[in-house]
Amino acid sequence: MTGLLSRKRIIAPPGYNRWKVPLASVAIHLCIGSVYAWSIYNPSLTRVYGVVTSSGDDWSLSAVVWIFTVAIVFLGLAAAFAGKWLEAVGPRKVGVVAACCWGGGYLVGAAGIYTHQLWLLYLGYGVIGGCGLGLGYVSPVSTLIRWFPDRRGMAAGMAIMGFGGGAMIGTPMKEYFIKLFYHAPDYLGTVAEVTLVTQAGRRFAEIGGNLQEVVVIGANEVRNMIVPGPEGVYLVNTGAAGVAETFLVIGLIYLVVMLLAAFSYRLPAPGWKPAGWIEPAAKNRNAMISGNDVDIDQALKTPQFYQLWIVLCLNVTAGIGVLGVARTMITEIFGASLPDIVDASFAATYVVMISAFNMVGRFIWASASDYIGRRNTYWIFFVLGIALYLSIPWTARQVSADPSVVLLVYFYAATMIIFTMYGGGFATIPAYLADIFGTRYVGGIHGRLLTAWSTAGVLGPLAITSLRESSINRAISELMTTITPADFRAHFGAPVEQLELLVQQNSVTIARLMEIAPAGTMDPTSGIYNSTMILMAALLGIALVSNALMKPVAAKHHIVEAVAA
Repeated sequence: MTGLLSRKRIIAPPGYNRWKVPLASVAIHLCIGSVYAWSIYNPSLTRVYGVVTSSGDDWSLSAVVWIFTVAIVFLGLAAAFAGKWLEAVGPRKVGVVAACCWGGGYLVGAAGIYTHQLWLLYLGYGVIGGCGLGLGYVSPVSTLIRWFPDRRGMAAGMAIMGFGGGAMIGTPMKEYFIKLFYHAPDYLGTVAEVTLVTQAGRRFAEIGGNLQEVVVIGANEVRNMIVPGPEGVYLVNTGAAGVAETFLVIGLIYLVVMLLAAFSYRLPAPGWKPAGWIEPAAKNRNAMISGNDVDIDQALKTPQFYQLWIVLCLNVTAGIGVLGVARTMITEIFGASLPDIVDASFAATYVVMISAFNMVGRFIWASASDYIGRRNTYWIFFVLGIALYLSIPWTARQVSADPSVVLLVYFYAATMIIFTMYGGGFATIPAYLADIFGTRYVGGIHGRLLTAWSTAGVLGPLAITSLRESSINRAISELMTTITPADFRAHFGAPVEQLELLVQQNSVTIARLMEIAPAGTMDPTSGIYNSTMILMAALLGIALVSNALMKPVAAKHHIVEAVAA
């Protein structure tokens, strides 16, 4: 088995068609890239017991979003380790281990959902699966750059394109399996038909002489159900959200596909060059493209490595937090204002389109960087990105005051452009590294640079969840100033003094408060992401400065080849 996975075993024979190589790379990245569709799982994971909405014992959104964060953190850590290992053992062995980790992580995560043990979900999908992400991510990049030294940007774009498109295939597949395994809980009737009791912030109904926990679906929440059903009272823990079974099936699918792709890897023979291609002489080379190589460990001693680390980290931070809650975000911003358009199906399609533009952006921007230069490409990312992020709070304010499909179209277009640049940043960075540090150790250097992704995986979700929660609490407090204590008690079965407890137990939400707010009260839901977008624009401003200061690596860091006597 060791020989089957060895580097020597996958050296391509003379005349091998290099255009066969991207197929295996894209296949692996399509599998691991489904991590970008994590937000599809959020509604189901936060309703494992309640199913139609969250019950008191269900996990919160902030708790499950951090699973995505842990996966990204371990992606970066595994990539930092795997970069140097990859250079020694070759991409096949790394790809096989990646398949076992990513598919196996899903299976452990399924066990965590079945037993409702959140730590198992973190361990499986987050830690083990995250290691699979990192190993699977780095294995194709340096391979394709070696096969395409004449088109570094395009090669990196092809290698990473599949990662951006993983959610495009993964989203409908996950949606299909979740709905296939979904089973609605027992429906008890409308609120008027059921006698409800509130205890310790939870809602209960008397059934057969016993109090059993229930969840209540109001008119404003029907659109957010996984599978549409009537508003009213549902019995907790009598249905199935379908997410555990989905984890199990998808984990097995990814395991098989990634193993097949890993065994399809090929490497060029030492000294191989494309037919007819001559490496440009130093005098004809772009000043930002080095003809020298820098060792992996030496690269860490250069300021250029840390400048590129900042560029990648902040560009990813600005997009990854939004990716983790994409489905929830568009529903909260536009769901109340345009309920006939922005429903669960629309939100799922939005996630698919993010993936499509993320994927296309990786190939187009990386290929374009071969002609306009890597630094100029990042100039575009940051200047245009700042403008687009700052425009979103304005859009949210406008949609609250005057709901319009035009505003939805603008938001959709703006975020899609943002995600082309988010994906383009990932795809362009390996070529940027090859320009600055040479191609010999680009795989290892790229792996270490991906620790920036780990950091961004913490900063992005932390920013968006903490700022979102703060905005929600502030909005609830402002709405409570318009609602009388008598109306509150009549609707929730508890006094205003228990507001904090009711919010913690998911009994009180902005949507439910809007049901008893005075006519004409503006729904604050659309503005809960405004502070996040302003912060993201500020981060891109810092990255812009780091990119603007980029210069070639000093000659003292170059590898000096021994000269034969």
